[in-house]
Amino acid sequence: MTDAIADLDAEQRLIELGLRLPKASNPQANYTNCVRTGNLLYVSGKGPMAGLDAVPKGKLGREYSVDEGYEFAKVTGLDILAAVKLELGSLDKIARVVKIQGFVNATEDFEQHPKVLDGCSDLFATVLGEKGVHARSVFGAVSLRGNLPIIIDSIFEITP
Repeated sequence: MTDAIADLDAEQRLIELGLRLPKASNPQANYTNCVRTGNLLYVSGKGPMAGLDAVPKGKLGREYSVDEGYEFAKVTGLDILAAVKLELGSLDKIARVVKIQGFVNATEDFEQHPKVLDGCSDLFATVLGEKGVHARSVFGAVSLRGNLPIIIDSIFEITP
């Protein structure tokens, strides 16, 4: 990250990087995008749905490559940030990304799950700097809702 980008707030960094937040995707059932408790914000599982012309469906290792999965994780990260901004009013209220957890819809022999989730991890670190570096877990899944290629849930520490 350049010093010029490091001095910008998160939303200015997005502009500098040529990225824009989509309209946050809506929950698909009887739950909410975010839940606050104390200084933590839990964001429900998101997939690569917001801001795309078509919702991708299929498995990594069959319909999609690792590079395509990386981009899906990045798009999902933008949707997560959009949900956080909708909840908090500003990305600058993020004190730290605590953890992300990725579920990759993959073929039985697929082994590149971490490289796919890097799309979201790299986005958060680039946009939020040190506050975006987080703990994480990634799992392969036999199937995901809507046959999405990836779903990511996340936990943020927020400022009062």
